[in-house]
Amino acid sequence: MITPSGDSITGAEGVRWDLSDLYSGIDDPKIKDDLQDALFRAKAFESKYRGKINSTEANATVVLEAVRELESISEQVGKLISFAQLVFAADTGNPKNGAFLQYIQEQATEIKKYLLFFELEWIALPDDKASNILEDRLLSHYKHFLEHQRRYKPHRLSEAEEKILEEKNNTSSRAFIRLFDEVINNTRFRIKQNGKVRYLSEAEILSLLYEPNRNIRKAASKSLTNGLQKNSHILTYIFNTLVQDHAINDRLRSFPHPMASRNLDNEIDDNTVNTLISSCENNYDIVNRYYKLKKKLLGIKKFYDYDRYAPVFPESKRVSYNECKRIILEAFESFSPQIARIAEEFFEKRWIDAELRPGKRAGAFSHGTVPSVHPYVFINYTGKLRDVMTLAHELGHGIHQYLSRKQGYFQSHTPLTMAETASVFGEILVFHKLKESEKDVKTKLSIICSKLEDIFATVFRQVVLTRFEEKLHLARRKEGELTTEQINMLWIEANKPMFGDSVELTDNYGWWWMYIPHFVHSPFYCYAYAFGELLVLALYNRYLTEGKAFVPRYIELLSSGGSDAPDRLLAKIGIDISNPGFWQSGLDLVRDMVDEAVELSNTI
Repeated sequence: MITPSGDSITGAEGVRWDLSDLYSGIDDPKIKDDLQDALFRAKAFESKYRGKINSTEANATVVLEAVRELESISEQVGKLISFAQLVFAADTGNPKNGAFLQYIQEQATEIKKYLLFFELEWIALPDDKASNILEDRLLSHYKHFLEHQRRYKPHRLSEAEEKILEEKNNTSSRAFIRLFDEVINNTRFRIKQNGKVRYLSEAEILSLLYEPNRNIRKAASKSLTNGLQKNSHILTYIFNTLVQDHAINDRLRSFPHPMASRNLDNEIDDNTVNTLISSCENNYDIVNRYYKLKKKLLGIKKFYDYDRYAPVFPESKRVSYNECKRIILEAFESFSPQIARIAEEFFEKRWIDAELRPGKRAGAFSHGTVPSVHPYVFINYTGKLRDVMTLAHELGHGIHQYLSRKQGYFQSHTPLTMAETASVFGEILVFHKLKESEKDVKTKLSIICSKLEDIFATVFRQVVLTRFEEKLHLARRKEGELTTEQINMLWIEANKPMFGDSVELTDNYGWWWMYIPHFVHSPFYCYAYAFGELLVLALYNRYLTEGKAFVPRYIELLSSGGSDAPDRLLAKIGIDISNPGFWQSGLDLVRDMVDEAVELSNTI
């Protein structure tokens, strides 16, 4: 088993999740039983309801019965897919896990073929007929789900075409996504330290960019680049293929621009997204000012990209996993005992996978699985303070998913725009606890700087990533297959505006688009991070103003899941996301934090 530095202990060793609440293992006989049962039920569903949704027989009672059965079958399939994805993430290097994931995806596709007709019949129903049905109180619980489905009417194809696309996905986009995961997560990055040659995972090599020793950061930067360059041919091909696949889907489904399908999924209009992104770009000077401060604090003449995450004052010790648990639970408890109790379940019931090991996917996430089970949290815990924030972030996701289960499978998951709410809020709770309890000025400044850098990564960098994706997709459509060098150039062009003259981008940095999974797994996901961060800054400000009276309204917001559109859910607590002033208010809080960092630095 590998540890963060090859010989250090984090306390997360052996902390693996227990997936038995889903299935006991990939050989669990219940998997085959559930697949057969789901297929039988899907066929029966089609036999019973085909032709009845888009017909004179359609009424609220028929639609309600159909939706309930459809939801139940979908959850049964969703449970199988969740299990396969979690098993694969935990060990991407095991061929059996990859084969199992492929098998489940193929079986799920076969089942979905018998369910596709429902959505197509429902959206084909005349508007006046559909409106009358939706107004019936019988369908009040599913109203938003059914309304949102009808928004896809201009973008759906015939049933035969939809079936073909669903089946071909297993050998097109899904296959290339899996290939990307296997390439990245099984690449070992060669680095020489203290006379020893070590081969590190992506998570481990990226963690070295946070080291106080500049030579280590520089070596990690070179090692990361070398590893990516060795795989650049296949990674470039994967990106080109997936971007073209996206373009084909957009053409077939009549989406006007590359981000349009994501905006529809996110239940957010193009103008609001553009307002959010433009607001962030108009405040890039915040980033520029901060990095100039950091350059001064570090005492270096030239501030390179590999210096961005250097601690302003080196951490004297690692944070053990148990200490991390204590910090998070205490921060959550001070806000809401209910939130803390839910978080504690994740630790006590082994819903977290935290240790570092070969083959394990890099990064961190929380998977909501299905309402009848519970979420699982995934992290590569290296024992650094930022890992405490990362775990608080993912536990926030988990709590959100846990609370929203009552909305059922179809409405428990939020669009991406709201998905970051609880995660970022969890981070802020931990940040303020650490900052307020710290008496040492240097340590307090270090905590503020670390949080600012997290915010930059969540707000400004995600806008940069979104702009890069736009450039990449548009260039691929206009110019055809792109070379690695062309994509490197697009990456640098997208990054330069944020850094201005505060950071010098090395040639190595030009290759770093290759390892970012969001581009592959969820195109145009990234702006949702900026949305979530700025939204939470506004929500936290409300909490500071209103105190404990805010807590039940916040919990109710999380419990609502995806039962309504984001703008309507947020309007209930007085937030208008179409107003540029709203986004600017969050950015002003970030500017205030930079002011606080400058003031503290002047006292040292």
